[in-house]
Parts: sequence; structure tokens; C-alpha cells
Amino acid sequence: MGLKGFLVWCIWLGLVGFSVGGRVRHYRFDVEYMMRKPDCLEHVVMGINGQFPGPTIRAEVGDTLDIALTNKLFTEGTVIHWHGIRQLGTPWADGTSSISQCAINPGETFHYRFIVDRPGTYFYHGHHGMQRSAGLYGSLIVDLPKGQKEPFHYDGEINLLLSDLWHASSHEQEVGLSSKPFRWIGEPQTLLINGRGQFNCSLASKFINTALPQCKFKGGEECAPQILHVEPNKTYRIRIASTTALASLNLAISNHKLIVVEADGNYVTPFVVDDIDMYSGESYSVLLRTDQNPKKNYWLSIGVRGRKPNTPQGLTILNYKTISASVFPTSPPPVTPLWNDFERSKTFTKKIIAKMGTPQPPKRSDRTIFLLNTQNRVDGFTKWAINNVSLTLPPTPYLGSIKFNLNSSFDQTPPPVTFPQDYDIFNPPVNPNANIGNGVYMFNLNEVVDVILQNANQLSGNGSEIHPWHLHGHDFWVLGYGEGKFKLGDEKKFNLTHAPLRNTAVIFPYGWTALRFKADNPGAWAFHCHIEPHLHMGMGVIFAHGVQKLGKIPTEALTCGLTAKTLIENGHY
Repeated sequence: MGLKGFLVWCIWLGLVGFSVGGRVRHYRFDVEYMMRKPDCLEHVVMGINGQFPGPTIRAEVGDTLDIALTNKLFTEGTVIHWHGIRQLGTPWADGTSSISQCAINPGETFHYRFIVDRPGTYFYHGHHGMQRSAGLYGSLIVDLPKGQKEPFHYDGEINLLLSDLWHASSHEQEVGLSSKPFRWIGEPQTLLINGRGQFNCSLASKFINTALPQCKFKGGEECAPQILHVEPNKTYRIRIASTTALASLNLAISNHKLIVVEADGNYVTPFVVDDIDMYSGESYSVLLRTDQNPKKNYWLSIGVRGRKPNTPQGLTILNYKTISASVFPTSPPPVTPLWNDFERSKTFTKKIIAKMGTPQPPKRSDRTIFLLNTQNRVDGFTKWAINNVSLTLPPTPYLGSIKFNLNSSFDQTPPPVTFPQDYDIFNPPVNPNANIGNGVYMFNLNEVVDVILQNANQLSGNGSEIHPWHLHGHDFWVLGYGEGKFKLGDEKKFNLTHAPLRNTAVIFPYGWTALRFKADNPGAWAFHCHIEPHLHMGMGVIFAHGVQKLGKIPTEALTCGLTAKTLIENGHY
């Protein structure tokens, strides 16, 4: 980075109110393909340091993470996004290829160096091509500094990372999505809990009506469930993060209630549920009281929501240590709610409100943009589009392009800030064709922006999908959800008193979701559907603000495209 750049970085951190006195935690990450059996069948998966999922990162608020990532993939680039970490003052470390940095070439090492500024449950994952689908992900937990206490009590902690698995490779999936005729990836074959699942057998075949045989594991088998061991009459914090590529999930534990206390690294007003809906990109903490019969074990299940499921439940066992973990539960696993019971999903989502003391949204916004999600065609290829523009990333990262005024590296025409008011969201589009583009929504620094995400009918037939949208570099306030098309006057229904802070929010079928955020973190940031194939098909936009306020951007982040040429011409090499 250089001394001058480092000093600018430190000054910036001081301005935004963070201490640089925390511990520096060093990691070496070697990203590579490996042969593994996550669901009892052997597949090629992407992992880190020989591990799948990747190693769990654990740090305290104020710590600096210094992660030296070496690409050992041989034939493709890679990056890692630190999901939920805002990267205050370090936008080049966000880990988004063509947006915050160049892809890391085979054999190269890139240093991610950033401060974790607040406690919470987070995770990391690949953000290049469809490498998250290939298995490039892991957990990232940030604890309070020693001596500080959470606003809730617990005796122990359990960490759950949820994902989905296909037997077709991510490369094969990418080719199908980019083919004419279009080839959809289909539903996942297996749901994984901490990287483990079972294909073509069921842990609970004795208890449920299924043609699948009972699972039988050999000693040390990779796909054997990771048993959750607990003691009676204790309270456990279960940290749950969903890095699924497609599936929305429902999680439940037989006979046990769950108390939701954290969502996306922000405390929420606690509420009690029997089960919890989770969309891709979301993370939660729930409290579990082990107050059931200690002479029994209990099922933990995850099942598909929001899409017609063709994937068996993922299962593991909650083991009371008073008995053997090999003793099976005596009753069936919880039944996953009906996949299209969206009213149930909405009821759960609307229960999530901010804990008292959480910063509340500004009472007014400076501008509003409306983003219509539609499925379209571009030159006969099936795409997703926002306001009729399907995102195609440029070869030169936006961060460097904006910093160095490289106006030819991306479309300088601002993307549309709304869509035609006569658009019928309940029917297939009259004009199914869209355009490709890579323009940027430019905001003024500290501008307060409202985003209305509007869902619509699919390309043909009747149907509207769930889309979880994730914003990089910021949290936003979720102001509300609505049915049908957003209309004048709906803003009067916004929740301005206890709006939850999130980094991922869902849009329900044929509905809208209203978000508000402050453009107070200089950088170029992705805002996109967190469903991996949808992003691959163009369902995203780019926000940027205050880039010229940044000091020196590390050269290694910009060594590609027109930025590299500019750096050479200006004597930076």
C-alpha cells in the first residue's frame, strides 16, 4: 500500500470513529479444487487450505484481518467477498471481481486487509463467476472485545453454515445458463449443514414416508452429520448463516422454541418462533433453551421454501450429552412448511424489528430509485434485468475506473432510475427483450437514498420468484414490504421508528420492498440478488459515491484492464 496510502487509510478510520488498536490476525488462504464427498458421493469442490467449507475466521471488534489469498486454481481467477463486513475505508478489500478489484490470477497472492468494526454472525464466499456454487465459502464470526457482554445471556455456542449442492459442476451450470436454448440448473441435489449432507439416503427413513434407504456411514465418512452436543437446562446461541446458491430454507429443531436475537450482524427485538425462514445471504443468531427430556435426542432439519422443492430435508441431531449421540430421535423430523405459503414467510419477516437503541433511519430521503426485477431475453439468451438492463461487468474494476476517470471502461450513461408506470407486473412482459449494460448509479457522499425493489411476473406463464437482495459496503433500513405495485402514498406506511438494519432483504412474489441507506462509505459497491444463477444472468446494479475522496488504492487491486495501463503511464510500476 505504501506509507502515504497507509497513513491516509489510518486517518480515514479515525474519522469514521474506529480504533486501530486491535489485534492483527493473519491468515493464509490457498484456494484450490479438491475431491470430496460432502453428500456421500465424490465431487470436485472448491476449498481453502484443503478444507471444505473453508476455515472459520474468528476475531474481535477492532481487530484487523490480514488474509493472504493465493489462487491455486491453475485456469481461472478468484476473489473472496467478506459478506456483511462494511469495509469502511477499505473498499478495495470487498472482494468483488470487476467492481472492487481485479480477479486474482492463478499463482498470484492478494492481501485482504481490513478492520472488523462490529460484532455479529457473518460469512465469506467467492464472488467471481459461480464459485460460491462450487463451494468457496466459510464462516466469519466477530465477537465483542473482552470484558464486554452481549445484550442476552447464553452458556455455549453452535455455528451452522447452510448451503446447497449440485452434482453438475459450477462450470457446467454456467455454460447452461449462458446457452441458447437456455438450460436451467434445476433444484439442488442436497442441502448441506456445515458442509455435510446425505444423497440417496435419509437419516430419518424410519420415521417418514420415503423411498430412500436408511443412511449407513463408514467410520470417519465426510458426509456423516455433524452432531450438535448440548447439556440439559442451558441456553445456547446458534449462529446461522445461509450461503446457498439458490435455495431458501426453513430451519427447525424438534420440540424446541427459538428466540431470534440477531439478524445480519444487528441486534433485533427478541421474538420466539418454532422455526426460522432463511434466504440466501442472510445470517441470524437464535437462542435455544435445552429444556426438553434429557433422555432423548432431537432432529434439526432444514427444508426448501419459496421454490417447489425437489430436494430432501437436510438433517442432523441435537444430542443431549446425558445419552449417546447414536440414539436416534423417537419421532419424525419437523415438517417443513409448504413451499409456497408466502403469507407465513411474510409474517416471520415482519416480526424482525430493531432492538431499542439501534440507529434509526433519517426521516426523509434525498432521492428515490425504483428497481424493477424482470426476466427477459437479450439476443435470444435468457437474462434477468433491472429496469430492462441486464448487468454485464466490465474488464476494468469500477473502483479504479472511477478513481482515474477512465470514462471508456464502462457505460457513462446513467442507468434508469425507474420503470414505466403502466408496466403490468402481474403478466409476462409485453416486450420480452432487454439490453445489456454496465452503467453506475452515482450518489453524492452522505446522500440518503431510498430504493424500492419491485417484483414482477416471470418471462412466460404465471409466476413470480422470491429474490433476496444484498448490498455491499452498507447496511440499510428495511422500511417496509407491500403487495402488488408500489404506488404513490405507500411511503406513508414506512416504518421509521423501529426499522431493522440489514444487509440482505427479500422481495416476495408480486410485491415490493422499500430500503433506505446513507451513501456514507466511499467506494464502488455491488447491489444484487444473492441467488447465484440470477446474478450470473444479470440481476444486479452498481452503486458508487465518494470514490475521489479515497487515498491511494493498493496497486495490486487494479493490475488489469485500463487501470493497469494508467498506473504504468503514471509511473506506479
